[in-house]
Amino acid sequence: MDTHVVIMAGGIGSRLWPVSTPSVPKQFIDILGVGRTLLQMTVERFIPVCKMENFWVVTSEKYVDMVHDQLPDIPEEHILAEPEARNTAPCIAYACWKISSVNPESNIVVTPADALVLNTSKFTEVMKRALSYTESHDSIVTVGIVPSRPETGYGYICASEISEENIVKVSSFKEKPDLPTAKYYIGEGCYFWNAGIFVWNACTISSQFRRFAPQIASVMDEMSVYFGTETEQEAVRKLFPSCEKISIDYAIMEKSDDIYVISADLGWSDLGSWGSVGSYMHKDSEGNAIVGRDVRMFGSKNCIVHDDSDEMVVIDGLDGYIVAHKGNRLLICRISEEQKIKDYSAK
Repeated sequence: MDTHVVIMAGGIGSRLWPVSTPSVPKQFIDILGVGRTLLQMTVERFIPVCKMENFWVVTSEKYVDMVHDQLPDIPEEHILAEPEARNTAPCIAYACWKISSVNPESNIVVTPADALVLNTSKFTEVMKRALSYTESHDSIVTVGIVPSRPETGYGYICASEISEENIVKVSSFKEKPDLPTAKYYIGEGCYFWNAGIFVWNACTISSQFRRFAPQIASVMDEMSVYFGTETEQEAVRKLFPSCEKISIDYAIMEKSDDIYVISADLGWSDLGSWGSVGSYMHKDSEGNAIVGRDVRMFGSKNCIVHDDSDEMVVIDGLDGYIVAHKGNRLLICRISEEQKIKDYSAK
């Protein structure tokens, strides 16, 4: 099986400001204080199913050097630079057309760069099962996460039946719900969080784009003439921005009737907020989650602290706060008010 893994690494992670910024977003940061960035951890979890020379990263032009520095074993020509963000459908199409130009029969996994998976052995099993399926079926397999709570921050996948760790037909994709709807989904048992991980054969996704997103397919066909030539990047800069700006969910997933899901409890999180990051960080006896060289807590509990400086930081008398510091930016905010962070970073 010729397997390729495409990592989407172009997001800016604005909800984790001030540590994650447009100049260095969360996928390039050791946000959990474990010695590896989220991008590096993403590659590690796919090593059991893909050779290093078959990894691809799609990212912004301004992040190419960071990708190369953090993943020096990935071929330089496999770091694909988007001249302009056009959402996930054009991003995915670009990588899949590139892979098809090498081997049109390739099996492909597409994944975000900035999620966490704790149960990596189960994850490997799920990926192998999905890849085996798409090798012999003209279908798309998406990964559904068994929900642990009625979460309003994730999209959902509704399966045709409850059959954990087996591949079953998708009935529908659901947008982020309100709390009563999320509670209903949990009660039904056949709804799963949408992790944004997709598995397909190169031929399958090409035909799906031609059917449901022909404008993007047309641009990719025009770009592909220049693949492997000295003018490739020039052609990408000229043509890629003309792609419709649309997500893969809207462009393909919600329209196709060839979508299947494999669900499992993978210990997955998109780490999309400080609250979610804090829940996966090591905590002291007072429930403080701390990343930093010299952070000293006094009379404080249930805080999330992330400091990237070499200085001593002293925190006294806080309960339930986020304290995040990077460069000349400092955030002190109640965890209960973290939904405002995106607004703070925009001002």
